[in-house]
Amino acid sequence: MFVSLLVSALSVLCPLGQTSLPLVVNTWPFKNATAAAWRTLQSGGSVLDAVEMGCACCEMEQCDGSVGYGGSPDEYGETTLDAMIMNGNTMEVGAVADLRRIKNAIGVARAVMERTDHTLLVGESASVFAENMGFIAEDLTTNKSLNIFTQWLKGNCQPNYRKNVFPDPSMSCGPYKPKATLNQRKRVAQHANTRSHDTIGMVALDQNGHVAAGTSTNGLTHKVPGRVGDSPIVGAGAYADSSAGAATATGDGDVMMRFLPSYLAVELMRAGADPSAACKTAISRIKRHYSDFFGAIICANTTGHFGECLGSQIHTVLLPAEGTKTHTLHMLTYYICLKKKKKKLFIEAFLNDSIACKNY
Repeated sequence: MFVSLLVSALSVLCPLGQTSLPLVVNTWPFKNATAAAWRTLQSGGSVLDAVEMGCACCEMEQCDGSVGYGGSPDEYGETTLDAMIMNGNTMEVGAVADLRRIKNAIGVARAVMERTDHTLLVGESASVFAENMGFIAEDLTTNKSLNIFTQWLKGNCQPNYRKNVFPDPSMSCGPYKPKATLNQRKRVAQHANTRSHDTIGMVALDQNGHVAAGTSTNGLTHKVPGRVGDSPIVGAGAYADSSAGAATATGDGDVMMRFLPSYLAVELMRAGADPSAACKTAISRIKRHYSDFFGAIICANTTGHFGECLGSQIHTVLLPAEGTKTHTLHMLTYYICLKKKKKKLFIEAFLNDSIACKNY
């Protein structure tokens, strides 16, 4: 079953989810990734296996251009990858950031967790580690990403993420030098849109409530080289604890990592909050300081309840259909978008190619 929710305002929505185990839930409508994770669970794989396979599917499919190779070139025209995976049973984490030459970032993140005593490896050294672990070195640049970079250069490097430098970054490219004085302006989410922050974040729970979470992204387009977003940061991009639940976030990572929303949401669920309330509180904490914050979070507890708090985001859930065999599935896709004419919330249910619409 596919369900689309459309709401008329760019506001936060926190629908209370259903109860079912096992469960796979991820940000954005990356249905092939969701299905890949589900198949892994159904074939006897662990929740870690499921998260790895789901995120890896997105990396290979270059989901929406924001995950995997060939997307989001930085100021040098290079695509770099961030990823993280967390075991909610052991609290082990593996993460990579600013990874180059390696397409399977989530696989490298798991190797960091299982082959080292560290949590996070970054940059060229992370790439060398991956090569030593047997990952294949490949060029992450494609004709598409090269064209994005070329057009950006032709447009005087607009947009970019520089401030308090000269020449004026709003109308010119670098190299930049620092200004003598700082302009303490309020941060504006000038680059926020549905394709600038669509990291895949995934949560998987098995029949026993064991949980894992993971993320993968190629970051912000035109980012300052070396920039690391929230995705590989424990508690920001994702967090998992099998005694409480898991959460994963997507959106303006430079803001989100200041608040650790995934960690906060899990701790709220531990204290008794339902997943929707936990998600809402985590997002509200951010919006209290950044009213134009662009992002969302998904939360799931160990009983299979899930919830989300959204700001113009899209998410997919895969779980067994109630009252049916476990191989019969509901796939739910939640859409939040701005509608200029319609002012009601609609549900469109697609089942066996039939369509039923009703007010919600």
